[in-house]
Amino acid sequence: MNLKSVITETPNWPSPGVNFLDITPILENPSVFDYCIDQFITAARTASSIVAIESRGFPIGAVLANRLGIPLVLVRKPGKLPGVVYSESYTTEYSTDTLEIKQTANVGTNPMIIDDLLATGGTVNAVVTLLKKNFNPVNISCGVIINLSFLPGEQLLRDNQIDLTSLETY
Repeated sequence: MNLKSVITETPNWPSPGVNFLDITPILENPSVFDYCIDQFITAARTASSIVAIESRGFPIGAVLANRLGIPLVLVRKPGKLPGVVYSESYTTEYSTDTLEIKQTANVGTNPMIIDDLLATGGTVNAVVTLLKKNFNPVNISCGVIINLSFLPGEQLLRDNQIDLTSLETY
């Protein structure tokens, strides 16, 4: 399936010179969304949990975890998760941010991180750091709908021995 024909592009958003790639049309089209989930199911067959990144990773991660019958772990911005959390600050292509994960998260030994897009890798790498520092996983993998291969995210994951599944490459 050609996902590029479904993904929309918004020029100069959220800042000048950035062309935002929006997966909302995928979420609005059940057959295209099912296709994406099926692709991730194949890649996640040995995952112990799905670690979904706020916010576009949530719908993908929830359905994927449910279909696989494994835990869904949420990674959110500060102050959004109740209870005691682990935190990690990182730099994105736009800013500096922090992510949190519950200390009681059921991550397991082979978590798969899910997000909509991989660019510089800052967000995913922050999640990898959270997982490695606090949960001692044996193997971490990552799934994204869009990989911006002209940015360093894919190489950063490769350097950290993180398997990447991307459904579309720009």
